[in-house]
Amino acid sequence: ARARIQVRVDRLVHGNPGLCRNLTDGVSELKIDCGPGYRVYFTERGGVLIVLLAGGDKSSQNKDIQRAIALAKNL
Repeated sequence: ARARIQVRVDRLVHGNPGLCRNLTDGVSELKIDCGPGYRVYFTERGGVLIVLLAGGDKSSQNKDIQRAIALAKNL
């Protein structure tokens, strides 16, 4: 799973986000179709991509989204 997550993050960094959705307050969710359905939350500030505000899987999705939004507000 780590290798697949790393590949998706590398693609994101190079401008190919793939399967992702915009949430709120500039936070987006990168969905990784592997195992329990991993998610990585990210934002962009001043043209700089900030990856891994939070991460988790489908079971902790709501909590992870709230954590990512709170972290993004403190950037």
